[in-house]
Amino acid sequence: MEEIDNKWEMYFPLFINFIASIGSFFITLMVIPGLKSTFLKANLFGIDMNKKIGNKIPEAMGVVSGCIFITTLFMFIPVPFKNYLTENENFPHHEFVELLAALLSICCMLLLGFADDVLDLRWRHKLLLPTIASLPLLMVYYVNFNSTLIIVPKPLRSWFGFSINLSLFYYIYMGMLAVFCTNAINIYAGINGLEVGQSIVIAISIMIFNIIELNGVLHKAHQFSLYFIIPYIATSLALFKYNRYPSQVFVGDTFCYLSGMTFAVVGIIGHFSKTTLLFFIPQIINFLYSVPQLFHFVPCPRHRLPKFNKENEKLDPSTVVFKKTELNFIGRFIMSIFRNLKIVNWQEDNEGIVTCNNLTLINFVLIKIGATKESNLTMILIFVQILSSITAFFIRYPLASVFYDV
Repeated sequence: MEEIDNKWEMYFPLFINFIASIGSFFITLMVIPGLKSTFLKANLFGIDMNKKIGNKIPEAMGVVSGCIFITTLFMFIPVPFKNYLTENENFPHHEFVELLAALLSICCMLLLGFADDVLDLRWRHKLLLPTIASLPLLMVYYVNFNSTLIIVPKPLRSWFGFSINLSLFYYIYMGMLAVFCTNAINIYAGINGLEVGQSIVIAISIMIFNIIELNGVLHKAHQFSLYFIIPYIATSLALFKYNRYPSQVFVGDTFCYLSGMTFAVVGIIGHFSKTTLLFFIPQIINFLYSVPQLFHFVPCPRHRLPKFNKENEKLDPSTVVFKKTELNFIGRFIMSIFRNLKIVNWQEDNEGIVTCNNLTLINFVLIKIGATKESNLTMILIFVQILSSITAFFIRYPLASVFYDV
């Protein structure tokens, strides 16, 4: 009987969360079309550069799905604690504070992301803001858990022992996780539907992982994660309907920041931050590939979007042109490695003028498969994201047993 009560206590809030998420899906579907004209009047729009006719597209519409997502969670707050409302002595204050801190961090990023879309903040601000927004979450983690131990892989235990206490460095890692998740989605973008598509795949992967672990030792943490991920998937699916090719709305940095912070929140509070990173394999590859331009070892234009060919309506890799003498030692060294690995399209004339593709995973795929229609390119990249998630599950389960006692 006690087991049945525990199951009911676990699944009832998830059932209510699922029903509320269905409602948020349909609300998002209805609200977005009605607000398109409002955003255009406020001059919040972008030009779709990958179309023959560059129409004005409402920008920063991620704030709409984000607000509905947050509202759904606000209304859901009492549900997990309904059994404790009349029993103040046994009320799980630590869980309540976790939920509020997580919501606070996500709300901060929703606000800061919209501010970025409106004010066009500089990159140094984009790195600083997620760090600040993650502080409430890290403080709650410190007060409630303060667990900074990591298990050492089996082959290294003879040197380092079974575990290592990272102390302050673990908190630095979690803060950097929030920065990476928000910006990794932001720089892996530029074609219709990619930002939302990749985020949905990551969210569904996290949801599947949580469901698998729901009956494990940390079932409470994974239950907590599902409270956030299910309504996020619902509102994002509705947004994807309007953002997929041909886009009727652009999601803006608002959605990228909201998504990244949501993934960081569930990873940190759910105690699976390392597993969360496994679902970011394409984003990690894109970041590493982009490093020379992001840190200006190689000239970096403002936009690194694929180049639209109006004749065949296909996308080609975009390029950057510079003098080879502009590269410093680090730039020359990195690009020589990339050239030897044949992962860049490098053309150099007799006068030392270099034409090189912009260093993004999107352009790299175009180099390998050739000119492609935008809709097809988006589907290819989302398929790559799905394959990466399958690889992540293989690493997390069968392969992990080789290195850890699982």
